[in-house]
Amino acid sequence: MKDKNSIKKQKRQRRARRIRAKIFGTASRPRLSVFRSNKHLYLQLIDDEKGITLVSASDLEIKKNSNIKKSEAAAKVGELLAKKALDKKIGQAVFDKGGYKYHGLVKMAAEGARRQGLKI
Repeated sequence: MKDKNSIKKQKRQRRARRIRAKIFGTASRPRLSVFRSNKHLYLQLIDDEKGITLVSASDLEIKKNSNIKKSEAAAKVGELLAKKALDKKIGQAVFDKGGYKYHGLVKMAAEGARRQGLKI
């Protein structure tokens, strides 16, 4: 019998595949992909036509020298990703929540990116 965590992971991956079948990132409007582990949050802007990551950010870049909450770190990661994207002249993105619910850290990251000027 499979353990609870592997079943949860399989369900999330199934939801993520279903979402990715509907959305597609291009160079002008890349896919903003979210991955959330138990400890960290990772965001990427992906061009699916070429299969490359254009910009990435994680809370590892933020938490190095500060002691902040996960939700505040998620918002700052979104802002950091948006700054990097705007530096590369990327103004729009398609949001891929990666099988996670749109609340908590995922929502804070998306709102942080929007606050910085990235259109999702």
